[in-house]
Amino acid sequence: MVPGEIARVRDFVREFLTGARTVRGWAVSARAMDVAQLVVSELATNVCKYAPGPCRVDLETDGATLSIVMWDSGAVLPVASAADPTRIGQHGLELVLMVCRSFEVRRETVGKSLRAQIALSDSRDDASFSRSAG
Repeated sequence: MVPGEIARVRDFVREFLTGARTVRGWAVSARAMDVAQLVVSELATNVCKYAPGPCRVDLETDGATLSIVMWDSGAVLPVASAADPTRIGQHGLELVLMVCRSFEVRRETVGKSLRAQIALSDSRDDASFSRSAG
């Protein structure tokens, strides 16, 4: 993935969620639309910076939750940095962890996959955040 394609990935997410709203009639809040684009942008930026080869983005929804799965060929698993208000940059994964319902990293036969789940509604039940690495 090259940096110019990050915008294409954001567009892909926006079109997917717009289709879920218009074709399926599912409720997709403006916040969910923005959060989904932020998350995929941050994940794609990490691919551009740290993964040497191809990548893939898969989107799934059941009408209540959006799952974003980003696979890349990089072997290094991402780790959120410790909180440091003086640090400039490298806050992307911290942001993803704050806005997602769940976040999971898996080592694959080749590379790794990251799964982020986002609530499509604005209910405050989204405090049930969980994450795991494997």
